[in-house]
Formats: sequence, structure tokens, C-alpha cells
Amino acid sequence: MEDRCGLDCCDFIHAHEDVVERVRRELPEEDTLYDLTELFRIFGDSTRVRILYVLFEAEMCVCDLAALLGMTQSAISHQLRALKNARLVKSRREGKTVFYALADDHVKTIIDQGLEHVAE
Repeated sequence: MEDRCGLDCCDFIHAHEDVVERVRRELPEEDTLYDLTELFRIFGDSTRVRILYVLFEAEMCVCDLAALLGMTQSAISHQLRALKNARLVKSRREGKTVFYALADDHVKTIIDQGLEHVAE
């Protein structure tokens, strides 16, 4: 029977068990990997990334974000809800107005590293 792996196959039939076992011990739990996948899914929407980028500069309310990004307040609210559920933004109320900001410095770091990567 002919080997169907193509160029990605090993010449030998056995795995490098020491390496496999060492890496297996370092792998995060499946739940952690799922949470990480969900975090990156949030970054997979350009509107959400634009909102995060705007919030680098200033805390803003929904109407400010809608005016700046040329979107409806409803659309902005929908995206903010997803960002808040992912713990990427936080909110505070001042009277009847709710202001949004980045949840912490990690969010800016993630975006900055992504921008650096795509600029290479």
C-alpha cells in the first residue's frame, strides 16, 4: 500500500515519545483551550475590533461610538454586549448614560501584538 501522507509524513513509524509526553503535560485543559478559542472568535469581527481600538483612546457611551463608527446605537450595543460577555470591555453608569472602556491592559496588548504581526 502506498503512503498517502505526502511531504508531512515521518520516515519512521514511531513517535518521539519523550517529546510527545513532555508537550502533552504542557497542554492546557480542554476547557481553557475552548475559552481561548472563544476569545479569538470575538476578535474575528472587524466591528468589534474597531470598537476596541476606539476605546484605547477614550471611554465612550453608545451614542458616541455610533456617531464615530457610522453605525446604529442598536448595532453598537449588540457588539458591546459580546465584548462585555468576553470580559474585554467594562461599563460604568453616570446618571442615565453608560460609558464603556477597555476591561484591562491585556486587551490593548492583544490588539497591539496583532497589529505588529500583520505589519511584518
